[in-house]
Order: sequence, then C-alpha cells, then structure tokens
Amino acid sequence: MKKLVLAIAVAVFVLFPAAQINAQQQSRAAVAEEFADHPRIETAVKDLEDAVAYMEAAPHNFGGHKAAAIAASRKAIVQLRKAMAYRARKDGK
Repeated sequence: MKKLVLAIAVAVFVLFPAAQINAQQQSRAAVAEEFADHPRIETAVKDLEDAVAYMEAAPHNFGGHKAAAIAASRKAIVQLRKAMAYRARKDGK
C-alpha cells in the first residue's frame, strides 16, 4: 500500500508540473498568435516599452511628469497584454 501511495505521489509531482509547463507554453503561443492577429496592438506595446526605457534613461524629469508617465505606460502595457490573453482564451487558441 505504501508503495502505491509513493508511486502516485511521485507521478503527481513529476507529471503535474510537466502538464503545467505544456499549458503555459500553449497559452504563450496563443497570446503570441493574438498579437500577430492584432499587429497595431503589438506595435503599441513595443513602442510603450521603448518609451519607458527612454524616459528611465533620460537625465531630466519632463517637467515633473516622468514618474507618472512611466507608471501609466507600464499600466497600459499590462492592460494590452491582458487584452490579448483574454482574446486568446475567447478564441480558443
């Protein structure tokens, strides 16, 4: 009986993470496909990421708006990624 329980425990610990990794890979692929289906959104995310990097490296604070602009840009990036993940789930990809 102990051997059976041990075998099941090992199977769960070995197979469950593998299944999770596969599901995550499929999810990432589906989101990437959504971005491909919506290239303007993909471009917007890349442009926002570039703008954040530029502002972070800039020696000036853009009239006191730098921190707020960076924070708002990061929030926009998160929301755009969530929108693509939502579409991927709705489209069943």
